[in-house]
Amino acid sequence: MSPGDTTEIFGQLLHGTARAWRQKLDERLKPMGLSQAKWRTLMHLSIAGDALTQAEIAARLGVEEPSVVTLLHRLEREDWITRTNSALDRRCKMVLLGRRAQRVIAQINSSAKTLRHELLADISTPDLQMCMKVLARIQRSRREKRQAPRPRRAGCGAPVGWAQRPD
Repeated sequence: MSPGDTTEIFGQLLHGTARAWRQKLDERLKPMGLSQAKWRTLMHLSIAGDALTQAEIAARLGVEEPSVVTLLHRLEREDWITRTNSALDRRCKMVLLGRRAQRVIAQINSSAKTLRHELLADISTPDLQMCMKVLARIQRSRREKRQAPRPRRAGCGAPVGWAQRPD
């Protein structure tokens, strides 16, 4: 097996595992009325602990801002989130968890924790630590190799002509 084959297989395994993990959690959260797009958005808001802009949510989800706007409209209509204008930039909408979401965040976290324990039960601690070490190294390498921000349409709060790049 050539080194190229190994990296290709690693990439496929990483992508496939992440996708399967999200789909498994998605199945468990569907009875709560949460699609993957919804619960991932709510979890990013929960982890942030404070309001996020629509652009920040889009970056965290890895989607374009127009796609997230439609999702946020739906989440707001269903009382999962609230949106307000930014005090600093009226063009920006600040997004916060709504009361409905605050009540189910603990359930989402509990389901995710249970799934993690199930999926990792047969993995030894040293193997899991090695895997985390490799993934952290890949993530660090990606950050170090990232180039300076490139000119793009400005998002809320970004200097004109420059976009904030997600980590």
